[in-house]
Amino acid sequence: MSDFLDVIETIRADEASPQRLFNGEGSGMRRHSLHKHPMYPKMLAEAAKFVADVVKGRKTMRHLQEAMTTSDFPYLFGDILDRQVLAAYQEAPSTWSNYAKRTTVRDFRTVKRYGVHGADQVLSVVPEQKEYPASKIDEDTPYSYAVSKYGRRLAFSFETVTNDDLEALTDGPQRLGRAARRTEQKFVTSLYVDANGPHASFYTVGNLNIITGNPVLSLAALQTGMEQLSKKVDADGEPIVIETVELVVPPALEVTALNYLNALQIEMTEKGGTSARKLVSQNWMKTRFRLNLDYYIPIVASSANTHTSWFLFANPDNGRPAMEVGFLRGYEEPQVFMKAPNATRVGGGGADDFDFDTDSREYKVRHILGGTRMDPKMTVGSNGSAVP
Repeated sequence: MSDFLDVIETIRADEASPQRLFNGEGSGMRRHSLHKHPMYPKMLAEAAKFVADVVKGRKTMRHLQEAMTTSDFPYLFGDILDRQVLAAYQEAPSTWSNYAKRTTVRDFRTVKRYGVHGADQVLSVVPEQKEYPASKIDEDTPYSYAVSKYGRRLAFSFETVTNDDLEALTDGPQRLGRAARRTEQKFVTSLYVDANGPHASFYTVGNLNIITGNPVLSLAALQTGMEQLSKKVDADGEPIVIETVELVVPPALEVTALNYLNALQIEMTEKGGTSARKLVSQNWMKTRFRLNLDYYIPIVASSANTHTSWFLFANPDNGRPAMEVGFLRGYEEPQVFMKAPNATRVGGGGADDFDFDTDSREYKVRHILGGTRMDPKMTVGSNGSAVP
């Protein structure tokens, strides 16, 4: 309830632009013609204050019921719910954009993505009065995907409203917002994790991205994974420079990862010749690795290596993403829609604001996304099955 109050209490007449909370993006409820009304910002602010008064007990539920029978208030109330959905969507924990590229697509048709190489190799020596050697840019194997719709309906029954159950009205949007964020995270997890841990078609011997020996998460294993990732070269044999490495772990490995990344110093044994020397150094890992928790690894890896699989990704900002997730342009965030009333009282009295068949007021959330695995050189993974 407090989160709902925080949202609606911050909507003031001087800052109630429908675009303020949405960074310029539209949403379903605001596509109603009421949104074009010049007094819409003021009407929205007044509606938000009215709902806040009901929540705080300054107005009764009867006042809300009466307001819902007017022509405009149901849409204003739906806009408030829409904002609450987005607030919960933005607050729900999600880390996937740290290790997968986020982009937009124009429509629902399959899109192709091409990796390219060439023309950026080390330059050749040009002898005196000789032509410069020609080069070309070649395309790698294309990747393709299409976005899909995800959604859910939420109905507020006549009995819920009559019973003054405003708790249900305020809790529902938060649940829809969390559902949208969870949908994204699980979708991305399913790109690089399968039922047995690291995805079998992505982490392969041929791709050279299985950490040697599938070690458990440890200091030595992190070093091995980092070394394997840093040895990658492109199709022309040029080194792939990776500045930021994303460490992705399930919740069970969070403490282990934090212990390594937050240690002040690290100790290691240097072996060589006939003796071994112990080295103590400042913890270089805290500046090279960023920790990301993926709560869906143990959900997707349901058969084996559930709590032991871990991964290293090159940050997608380097231009060679391991994965890409696309959203339909103009629909990058979840949208909320309200079903128009479809019943009229016999004998006059206007339209009933509840559904004819179910005596409910229905809202719908819609989220559109898709994605694909791309460059396996940009990640290494371990299922953690090796005996320590």
